[in-house]
Amino acid sequence: MSIDTMMLSSEFIILGCTAVLFTIVIFAKSFYIVRQAEVIIIERLGKYNKTLMPGLHMIVPFIDAPHVWNWSGSIMLDTGKIYRTYRSHSRIDLREIVDNFPKQNVITKDNVTMEIGALMYYQIYDPKDAAYQVANLPDAIERLTQTTLRNVIGALDLDETLVSRDKINEKLKVILDNATHKWGVKVNRVELQEVNPPRDIQQAMEKQMRAERDRRAVILEAEGEKRSAILRAEGAKEAAILDAEGERESGVLRAKGISDARIIVAQAEADAIIAIKKSIPDADPLPYMIAREYIKTLPEITKDKNGKMIIVPYEASALMGSLATMKQIFEYEKK
Repeated sequence: MSIDTMMLSSEFIILGCTAVLFTIVIFAKSFYIVRQAEVIIIERLGKYNKTLMPGLHMIVPFIDAPHVWNWSGSIMLDTGKIYRTYRSHSRIDLREIVDNFPKQNVITKDNVTMEIGALMYYQIYDPKDAAYQVANLPDAIERLTQTTLRNVIGALDLDETLVSRDKINEKLKVILDNATHKWGVKVNRVELQEVNPPRDIQQAMEKQMRAERDRRAVILEAEGEKRSAILRAEGAKEAAILDAEGERESGVLRAKGISDARIIVAQAEADAIIAIKKSIPDADPLPYMIAREYIKTLPEITKDKNGKMIIVPYEASALMGSLATMKQIFEYEKK
């Protein structure tokens, strides 16, 4: 084989390899596979042409080209330092994005400087507006959030800032959502991650909290003592009522017993008088009854503490009349 033939064949080989390589490049630039939850903005000769949705797509090579995104943002490291990131890509993520914005100093309405960090959850719903309505979407959202946070906190006092996180979050969400709507972004949630007052304010708040806890403890102790005293008084009252009711019922029962006993004694005496009247119609039973009772009680009333007898005088005529009546009754009973 001659040298010319060899040179010619080498040129054909180079041309063939070049053609194959060119074909591969053309094929690579003609087909795009878009993953789920992603889109690609296609520009034709530098002008917006279409948006590629998830799936396989074919474009005109060298005429159509994907839009390149140049994004930058801030990331706070664990050491507290802020690190700026820069990246370029051609795919837009449609999933919800979480941005952790660095802490910044804000001034409240009562001139207290605080350090506040925030989290923002947003989602791109219009890739075209996100690509062409703002130059750097993450950086723009971060700057907008910082200025909005300063404005919102600047209208509140320190105490309102510390106790109104939900109110601040909702207000930030509404303001940021309205501002980013033209960028094709939907703000879903904004959260204050850290709210750090100055050290002297924190110490004063801690003292105030301790004083409040001590005050509540004293109030609770006083209320407990008050309740205990009330319960003791109520218990004593109920006990006194129960004792009085018991004494009253006992007195009623004693009085009823005495009354019943007297009625029985009186009934017995009446029966005795009736029996005497039946036995001796002409005799008077009263002297007999008096003498009988007198005789029964005479030993008791004539005895003192030392056991000596005491003579108690009695009217002789009355005693003799009673004895005469008793004699008549005894004689009648013998018959």
